[in-house]
Amino acid sequence: MGLTIGVDIGGTKIAAGVVDEEGSILETCKVPTPQSTDALTEAIADAVRTVGAGHHVEAVGIGAAGYVDEKRATVLFAPNIDWRHEPLKDKVEQRVGLPVVVENDANAAAWGEYKFGAGQGHSDVICITLGTGLGGGIIIGNKLRRGRFGVAAEFGHIRVVPDGLLCGCGSQGCWEQYASGRALLRYARQRAFATPENAQILLSLGDGTPEGIEGRHISEAARQGDPVAIDSFRELARWAGAGLADLASLFDPSAFIVGGGVSDEGELVLDPIRKSFRRWLVGNQYRPHAQVLAAQLGGKAGLVGAADLARQG
Repeated sequence: MGLTIGVDIGGTKIAAGVVDEEGSILETCKVPTPQSTDALTEAIADAVRTVGAGHHVEAVGIGAAGYVDEKRATVLFAPNIDWRHEPLKDKVEQRVGLPVVVENDANAAAWGEYKFGAGQGHSDVICITLGTGLGGGIIIGNKLRRGRFGVAAEFGHIRVVPDGLLCGCGSQGCWEQYASGRALLRYARQRAFATPENAQILLSLGDGTPEGIEGRHISEAARQGDPVAIDSFRELARWAGAGLADLASLFDPSAFIVGGGVSDEGELVLDPIRKSFRRWLVGNQYRPHAQVLAAQLGGKAGLVGAADLARQG
């Protein structure tokens, strides 16, 4: 199969792109994300028609945040969109006249990194995305592993602290409450409140109060040597690395790929994640260690991965 279209549905915009067999994006377009479900379906179809004009496109892959059934057709549940058992594949196919595959957005991003990014050369890869929350994907034996019902790799909702912090999913102590962009912000604000004398740079970048700290302030302050900002990244990395050690016991991959907005800080966060991973890896002195790699495709991973998964049918 030749050209396919990948669609990445975000909270504020829908991105669509024509992708070739080498993972190169030939053309893209973006449209605002509507609030109603019917308007959202129409917006997806409009984006596909717009970006595909003038190209011989053979299929469409859609990356959606939520639980997607084993047939890659229905969004069973989406936390940020009012989709409940939404037959997205059928609705979009009817509008664009092309075969459609629906995939969880983190799975799509994981596949994109495995096929065209940091995972090249590896057959067994676990991807995690450290964004506002924590997502992931499993590639074992060169295949995306989705589980019997299609909803595997919801790593962010593995409980790491019994009766811990309340999560948006309704459970308590989920991993993403301790290793995510949201967690990083909480760490920084708490530390700035407790020891403002150690957060002078960090506080100066906002409105001078802990509540005024934003994610971008933490990154900038850490680069300038702010102790609280640096310590906040280390705390996030401690939890992230410990979680990877647990995943190594489950899957034994040759590489972990870390993506998402938090990973954009590069070695500032990756180096302490590696150290934490080695610290908590069971039998670490006797076994091979998986590599912990930075994602390479950035925000394009989900779009490229969805397009390639559509190519496979």
